[in-house]
Amino acid sequence: MTSQPDPRRWWALSLLCLAFFMVILDAQIVILGLPSIEADLDMSADAGQWVMSAYLLSFGGLLLLGGRSADLLGRRRMFLIGTALFLVASLACGLAWTGEVLIGARIAQGVSAAIMAPTALSILMTTFDEGAERNKALGIWSAVGGVGATAALLIGGPLTDGPGWEWIFYLNVPVALGMLAVGPRLLRESRAEGMARTYDPAGATTITGALVLLVYAIVEAPDVGWADRQTVGLLALAAALVVAFAVVERRSEAPLVPFELFRSRALVGGNLTLLALGMTAWGEGLTISLYAQQVLGYSAIEFGIGTAVMTAGAAIGATVGQTVVTRVGPRAVAAVGLGLTGVGCALLTQISVDGSYLDDIFLGLLVFGPGLGATFVAASVATLAGVDESDAGLASGLNNAAFQIGGALGSAVVTTVVVSEAVGPNPLAALTEGFQSAFAATVVFSAVGLLVALLLLRRSHAPIPAADDVPEAAGSRP
Repeated sequence: MTSQPDPRRWWALSLLCLAFFMVILDAQIVILGLPSIEADLDMSADAGQWVMSAYLLSFGGLLLLGGRSADLLGRRRMFLIGTALFLVASLACGLAWTGEVLIGARIAQGVSAAIMAPTALSILMTTFDEGAERNKALGIWSAVGGVGATAALLIGGPLTDGPGWEWIFYLNVPVALGMLAVGPRLLRESRAEGMARTYDPAGATTITGALVLLVYAIVEAPDVGWADRQTVGLLALAAALVVAFAVVERRSEAPLVPFELFRSRALVGGNLTLLALGMTAWGEGLTISLYAQQVLGYSAIEFGIGTAVMTAGAAIGATVGQTVVTRVGPRAVAAVGLGLTGVGCALLTQISVDGSYLDDIFLGLLVFGPGLGATFVAASVATLAGVDESDAGLASGLNNAAFQIGGALGSAVVTTVVVSEAVGPNPLAALTEGFQSAFAATVVFSAVGLLVALLLLRRSHAPIPAADDVPEAAGSRP
């Protein structure tokens, strides 16, 4: 860590959080614009889904590589490169004249996000010393992430219904220009000191291929079926690539992911908690959006405004969580947070076909929001505590990858549940039953996350030792 706190660190945090906000926002903001995009660009519904899937694939698949590149090449440098690419890709999305061009631009946008998100978080780690101040910074970061995930519904609807879907992407252009202008002044350059600038192409190829295939299989599963040969084959191939990656990393002199990193129980537990939280958050968000619009008949703008209670709750939960986690540790905060998300989802299982916002939605969102914010900050603290500065980018990539892959998996599972359960003579009643079952699935996601947090996260708030500091008794070195 730095010997003296950077006097610009809180301004720098504002910039980093803005970048994180845009990355999270762009993952979901196209949901409400898809009907207009498909109509204007003459795309089928299946092709339109790739406007979302293309971003998720490139984003989730390249996060580890993006994070490690920041460690080796310089975190500020890679952040600015990612921001510049994000600007160009967003402009290309807005100017797209065919569906193919838009999907290609979304792939580029996902690549830029895979550079920006872990790089921004690793800069946060190297800017704030571990302890109360970093926890406070992570609390703000988590709150912004929660706001970004829910603000997509607040922003996407008015932009699509107003100036047009293109402005979903044009919105990024002035923001990226501003970040490029002030980034060199606010951010201090850092990289992994004493580490040779060597690369692991075999490791990068195998893990990137595994992540891309995993996300692709998950995204396509609701349409082709979880037992279909395509899904099973892709998942098997992804697993084979993970095994190949492990073999490569064991033999590499400069591994992309040092396996000593996974000897940290907190890092493993925190990332598994984030995976479960991603499944819960994305599954709940997709299901409640579909219920409100398809059953209750709310417009995108009306429902977006209705989610403000969840957005505010996520910000409050993250703020309280970062204060409490310093005193009691991530285990207790994550457990309470996941308990709240589980209760919120359980309340939403009671939705009815002739329901209303206040009777069927409000209370569930009110309880869910604080749990989301508190769990995100607790799991982030756990995954990043004790990580050596030389591995800050890599650890940040793992952090982001766990949440994003969890989101893709959660969305796919609830979509499958809705399709399989929404059967009956009354379409709206059948849909409602499907959504009830989907919310029940998110309760299970929260319960699994709660179990992981209780078993793997630390009770106390004492700093978690870096991998190199773990006693030999904890396990033999490779």
